[in-house]
Amino acid sequence: MSEACVQRSTATVRNVDDGDLVVGGVGRRGFLGKMGGVLLGLAIALPCAGAGGSEPVTFCLWATSDSHVGTDLKRGRESLADGIRQSEQGGGDGGRGFDWDIAIHAGDFSGNQGSPKDDEGKEVVRQFGALKKHHRAQFYCIAGNHDATLPGEETQWWFKKWVDPMGKNTQYSGVDSRRRPYAVEGTWERYSFRVGNILFLMMSDRNDGGPPVGRGKKGGYPAGAVTGKTFAWWRERVEKNRDCVIISVHHHMLRETTVASGPWEGFKKGEKGEWKGNYHGYYPKGGPKGASYLYFLDEQPDAQAFERYLAAHPGAIDLWLGGHTHAKPDDRHGGRSHLERKWDVNFINVAALTRYHGGRNAMPMSRVLTFTEGANKVRVQCYLHTSEYAPQGLYKKAERFMELSKPFRTARPRARNPE
Repeated sequence: MSEACVQRSTATVRNVDDGDLVVGGVGRRGFLGKMGGVLLGLAIALPCAGAGGSEPVTFCLWATSDSHVGTDLKRGRESLADGIRQSEQGGGDGGRGFDWDIAIHAGDFSGNQGSPKDDEGKEVVRQFGALKKHHRAQFYCIAGNHDATLPGEETQWWFKKWVDPMGKNTQYSGVDSRRRPYAVEGTWERYSFRVGNILFLMMSDRNDGGPPVGRGKKGGYPAGAVTGKTFAWWRERVEKNRDCVIISVHHHMLRETTVASGPWEGFKKGEKGEWKGNYHGYYPKGGPKGASYLYFLDEQPDAQAFERYLAAHPGAIDLWLGGHTHAKPDDRHGGRSHLERKWDVNFINVAALTRYHGGRNAMPMSRVLTFTEGANKVRVQCYLHTSEYAPQGLYKKAERFMELSKPFRTARPRARNPE
């Protein structure tokens, strides 16, 4: 294994049955009580591990998307904050909390149909304040189509100011890049980071710049978009890191990979044969054919650049994580579920935290991915954040083990130089 694929660490953390974290044999609560929280960033930045070496080392990823905070707040619900509180403390309907080392949010923080505004940005930051056992820099985020700006505005100013994956606007976002458990490399639009031999490739949606690729004056045009530069960046890193477990993250799923991700599958037909909104709003000028998947490469519609590459290079990456299409846990529209395998790649739609954006299709849920040292499978669990569909908590029916191209390897402590 190349040294580039190993992110080194200096401590071990393990999960235990009661949901506490153990650092060197001391539970997190006791540890923080003794240390005054000084080592918080170190303690929770590292993969879960057996304190005595007898238990397998695990790395726990909480995968979220589509909180649409403004939409849910109008109905009195804190979609992002509720999810955070439930993960750390458990839910009011009896769902148990769960450990996680880092989290991703695959975009659509905003519920705005136009350009998002500062008030919703402040609300996103306020809801991130629900974090008590973790800190803001443990969330790695990308932009979705609803986070995009309009033509004539500074490109993606809202996302860069309030979500701020690079930590350049800390005074607004609260993101301090120095506290990142795993350092990021790149830009707000595309960046990477490493956890052991896992390489994350994070790509924001570019639903800006005007129709048909970007949104108009009204309408969060749903079709996904990336630039040619982002695709070239992704391809180069995939080809240079073949010895890594590679996880690609974009707001949208690829064409015909998961539930309702095929052409025109975002809509339904009306009584007169006309298209009507279903999973997504119908905007004739917004590339409606590709409303449910990553559709544009620059201005080329239905480009399928990623799909063609993966078809020609099966197993080039291990997982593609996204959201965008809000569907109930057992929905199989188009003959596909939320978790599918194609081109020897695992595709997981992790959406959505929102309850009210997406109407009857929205059902608040997220995914918990557990990687185990030496294992070439990842455990994928579905967490239901309400009890409307099934009891709040882990939804056993949706649990899967998905194959990786190579075993997960954690970081090892850096050897000290002799004095």
